[in-house]
Amino acid sequence: MNKELVLLRGLPGSGKSTIAKSLGIKHLEADMFFIENGEYKFNPSKIKNAHAWCQAECEHLMKWEFNIVVSNTFTQEWEMMPYIELAKKYGYKVHTIIVENRHGGKNTHNVPTETIEKMRNRFEVKL
Repeated sequence: MNKELVLLRGLPGSGKSTIAKSLGIKHLEADMFFIENGEYKFNPSKIKNAHAWCQAECEHLMKWEFNIVVSNTFTQEWEMMPYIELAKKYGYKVHTIIVENRHGGKNTHNVPTETIEKMRNRFEVKL
């Protein structure tokens, strides 16, 4: 069985979650940590917990050999490294996909424009 890990990268509102859901494989993102009773309740003081949760869930799914897509902003290379290390540990092939907002999508989590601009300015691409 080919074990695949897809890392979807992009700014808020680019459509990462929509694309991830359309792939028909196990889908994770740090934002899932903030869903309580079906409602998104972001707490910036818990962002590290959210990413730790996402990585732990990814490892759990890898132990069961599921194909997985993780949709986080991943603006910098180091943010993907825990997933890449997990992929090595469990024998997964890694694909990274940058999702661009060419459709004029709006971010559903009300991320301020200035925060998105900072993310855009630090976005690293390795070709």
